Amino acid sequence: MKTKNVLLGSALALMIGMASCNSTSNNEDAKETAEAINDSTINSTASTDSTANAQEDDAEAVVEIASGGMMEVELAKIAVEKATSSQVKSFAKMLVTDHTKANEELKALATSKNITLPSSLSDKHQKMLNDISEESGKKFDKEYMNMMVKDHKDDIDKFQKIADKGNDAEIKAFASKTLPVLIHHREEAEKIEKMTDKM
Repeated sequence: MKTKNVLLGSALALMIGMASCNSTSNNEDAKETAEAINDSTINSTASTDSTANAQEDDAEAVVEIASGGMMEVELAKIAVEKATSSQVKSFAKMLVTDHTKANEELKALATSKNITLPSSLSDKHQKMLNDISEESGKKFDKEYMNMMVKDHKDDIDKFQKIADKGNDAEIKAFASKTLPVLIHHREEAEKIEKMTDKM
């Protein structure tokens, strides 16, 4: 009888021990699962934040180049009227045509990406337009062409950055497609600038 009780006690102790091990194992499994879910949530949140930041960067770049494009069209229209040089007038007409087309493409692209473009020029671009518009005669031609050389160099840098490092494939494609046009404008502006400097 004593032996039977000892055996029964041992069996119970063994079962309790096994249950305890199993419970510890289950707790560890549950802990690992919770940690995995937590890591996944953190990674998902980080990924969402990263995507939101990338979209915001693209939107800011699009808004900036849209304002610049509007300014170039508005100023080119003034140059068509005010310039004394036929070369400056021809250059300004080319800008009205090319930048109006690019601005319309950019507007359609922005709409498809839910990016709201400005309806008026930024303060910086408005000041540039006002400063040049105040000039007249040969001084207008010279100041306008100087500005167009500098402005197109800036444009090329911005568009190149978007084409190389932009996050959205369609915005990058637009920048890449527009770059050769901007380079052509800069080259023409540099030629005409040299002529106006001699005037």
